[in-house]
Amino acid sequence: MWKWMTNWRVVAREPAIAHPVVREWRSSAVSGEYSSLHKYLENRYADVTVLTFSQIEDLLGFTLPQLARTYHAWWTLGETNGEASRHSDAWTLAGRTATPNLQAKTVTFERTSTARPGLQ
Repeated sequence: MWKWMTNWRVVAREPAIAHPVVREWRSSAVSGEYSSLHKYLENRYADVTVLTFSQIEDLLGFTLPQLARTYHAWWTLGETNGEASRHSDAWTLAGRTATPNLQAKTVTFERTSTARPGLQ
């Protein structure tokens, strides 16, 4: 019993295991014009982040396409004209879903239940 009581402190003081390989893979998965949005969402601790179209455009450095402003599925399906688009990787690979409010010109990015903080 004495051995157990003295050894538990040693185990409790060991540092948590970091997962740099997972973080590196996810960060490098998004490249191109939407990578700044991905980086922003990936580094947010909040489970829900609401951004206006203007804030998203400021992050990106360019104007959102007209489909993003008028077509709900551009955000939810990640598709335009039937082709898979890389723009949706910005939030899906950051472990988020996107729910637009086209009238208010905002998008709610919510963390998915499978995303774990520290690993995104």
